[in-house]
Amino acid sequence: MFGGVCYTLSRKLNLNIPTWVWRVIFVASVLCFGFGFLPYILLWIFMPKAE
Repeated sequence: MFGGVCYTLSRKLNLNIPTWVWRVIFVASVLCFGFGFLPYILLWIFMPKAE
């Protein structure tokens, strides 16, 4: 919801993974490993805006 990254991932990759699953993956990776923050920021900067 913050930058639209999870929504765009779910639409662009066409893997039939709901948006909420992407959000859980990013939150879990930030809380457990501290790894998800940097990819999220980079995707937010470099992904094209959703139509």
